[in-house]
Amino acid sequence: MSSCTPSKVNDATSALLQTLPTIPGDNDGPVFKEPWQAEIFAMTLTLYERGVFSWSEWADQLSRSIKSAQDDGDPDLGDTYYLHWLDALEKIIISKGIGAAEQLNTLYAEWENAANTTPHGQTIELPPRYI
Repeated sequence: MSSCTPSKVNDATSALLQTLPTIPGDNDGPVFKEPWQAEIFAMTLTLYERGVFSWSEWADQLSRSIKSAQDDGDPDLGDTYYLHWLDALEKIIISKGIGAAEQLNTLYAEWENAANTTPHGQTIELPPRYI
């Protein structure tokens, strides 16, 4: 597990992170088990800092995503936290009109196809329109 607080996180944003429910972290900041977790974290902060959504909107959506997962049987052991983060970000992206559910579904299908057809050990590449 690696610890990472992006260098672009200012003191105000760092303080906001403390308001989120059970964000995995240590004394140095957020902790990520996988690179995609750090990437989705950074995307969220970038969209927030650009004014796409308010911090209260984000915290509310993340709380709803976590509660929904718990209601569906997630044991809330901390290992699925960034799946809830991803779910919340997707919902905000759709609600703000930045992207559509169909686009996300297409992206997931193309990613799964690319992952399944890429030989082990090689870099997975999506079609050029995503690069």
